Amino acid sequence: MAGGDGPNPGAGGPVAAGGRPLIITEDPLLLDDLLRLCAAAGAEPHVHHAMPEQSGAGGDERGDGSGGGGGGAAGVVGGTAVGWESAPLVLVGDDAARRVRGAPRRDGVFLVGRDLDDPHVWQRALEIGAEEVLTLPDAESRLVDRIADVVEGAGRPALTVGVIGGSGGAGASTLACALALRAARAGERTILIDGDPLGGGMDVLLGGEAAEGLRWPDFAASRGRVGAGALAESLPELHALRVLSWDRGDRVVVPPAAMRSVVAAARRRGGVVVVDLPRRVDEAVAEVLAQLDLVLMVVRGELRAVAAAGRVAAGVRMVARDVRVVVRGPAPGGLDAEAVAGLLGVPLAGEVPVEVGLPGRVAEGEPPGSHGRGALARFCDGFWQRALGSAQGVAV
Repeated sequence: MAGGDGPNPGAGGPVAAGGRPLIITEDPLLLDDLLRLCAAAGAEPHVHHAMPEQSGAGGDERGDGSGGGGGGAAGVVGGTAVGWESAPLVLVGDDAARRVRGAPRRDGVFLVGRDLDDPHVWQRALEIGAEEVLTLPDAESRLVDRIADVVEGAGRPALTVGVIGGSGGAGASTLACALALRAARAGERTILIDGDPLGGGMDVLLGGEAAEGLRWPDFAASRGRVGAGALAESLPELHALRVLSWDRGDRVVVPPAAMRSVVAAARRRGGVVVVDLPRRVDEAVAEVLAQLDLVLMVVRGELRAVAAAGRVAAGVRMVARDVRVVVRGPAPGGLDAEAVAGLLGVPLAGEVPVEVGLPGRVAEGEPPGSHGRGALARFCDGFWQRALGSAQGVAV
């Protein structure tokens, strides 16, 4: 993390040449700011005063982040040329925009300056093909995020699914645990996040309450960005998946900024992220909902449960992009799955039949979803086959 006073999962080792951004500026104050932000993101940039050539002759380029000569050649680190076209990210100081005019068009170019009132800055950005104009200090957090994405080699974000109960006792935590377990057993890199401080602990459900690793209170006092790979490495590994749960202490609140940073880091790691959500939608939960690809709301096929779920759905849908219902049942004399979805006005994701013997197996230490032929495991396997097989990421 950058600037935090808690654990530092963002701290990493040396950065590969391919993950080093390119800075082009002669403004010493702007360069100091950019070097500081690169350091916060764990990046060691290449610095030029002018447009670098793509391959090797002449110039005085320095690859140590200390500055460079005008018109220098691309830096070579470990045999890899780092220039305008090969750098994963290019940060052009507003002072240098005219010097890079006419450079080949490419993605990942940002024009960085300080003057919010400059009426011509967007014209200069257009001339160099910049994706965006970033004005410091207001855009510092956004810039650190983009630099850190390069360092971490960010690819496709994780498919991120939240699970929430429509009423008490709906079985949302059981489903969240089973979804994560089945995704891990299918070979997906998986993180299970326990977003409900009053739920008893997902590590307990997985039989790993004594496992070593960080819990939510370790992150609650932290500020800034969390490194994706280091986050995963810091968490307990249980049944081939990583779990962020609560400890047995009194702390039950995580600041919204910490919640946002942790979930964002988990998403950047790729693979699958499953979040067990509480039924209240406060500011911290809203930060999670805003990052989810899909929310599964678990509802029993009973009229009172559907009435309660309607209130939960109203709050969730104010933030979440995609909410679907999973009906737990059938309940004797209750509503069928289509009727539940119709009453709630929420698309149906499927029905999880009652699995005989599941509570007893869980009580004996077998995590939900472990029994591959059980109804719960079959539902989860089918869900992931559809969701992960979709070109859009979610198609249930």
